Amino acid sequence: AVVSTQSTGTIKSIELGCYEINTWYSSPYPAEYAQQSKLFICEFCLKYMKSSTIAFRHTAKCPARCPPGDEIYRKDSVSVFEVDGRKNKTYCQNLCLLAKLFLDHKTLYYDVEPFLFYILTEYDRKGCHIVGYFSKEKNSFLCYNVSCILVLPPYMKRGYGKMLIDFSYALSRREGKLGSPEKPLSDLGLVSYRSYWKDKLLEYFTTYNEAE
Repeated sequence: AVVSTQSTGTIKSIELGCYEINTWYSSPYPAEYAQQSKLFICEFCLKYMKSSTIAFRHTAKCPARCPPGDEIYRKDSVSVFEVDGRKNKTYCQNLCLLAKLFLDHKTLYYDVEPFLFYILTEYDRKGCHIVGYFSKEKNSFLCYNVSCILVLPPYMKRGYGKMLIDFSYALSRREGKLGSPEKPLSDLGLVSYRSYWKDKLLEYFTTYNEAE
């Protein structure tokens, strides 16, 4: 399936699993990769490659079938994995490079060790396919519960953005902390949070009116 968008960088598209996705922004991949018009990315380990031949060989031998880290949530075919940026540095760096292709303001690429990454996946017989993620600082002085959030284009408008936001607040409640996303939000993040809180307010007032 092809997901059409408009790119402002040299890398015009990526192949991720069964999807060919046009990119939106540039990302600081190493020069030999950044010069390619298309990158091939393993949907399980997020290794990036320059050709379909290399990607095919990699897929045949790649042992990964889910993100590294602990599965902390599962419902039906949807799971969330908690990945430590210090313990899984290469995976998290590759995730940040991938995310920058679809985020206009992201600045975190290589300094991933202070962060936890929560990877949302869909499961089928081939493995756990990455849908989106959010990251947060392990020790945020300002109690930010989201540093960066993204749902990949093929999975947008399916409720996954609101699920990630809801999950971030659930983690904050479990930690006994107030939480809010780090500012400024990306354009997509702003839309997602406005939609999320609109739904929450409507839900609250509907429940309040029924109680009256």
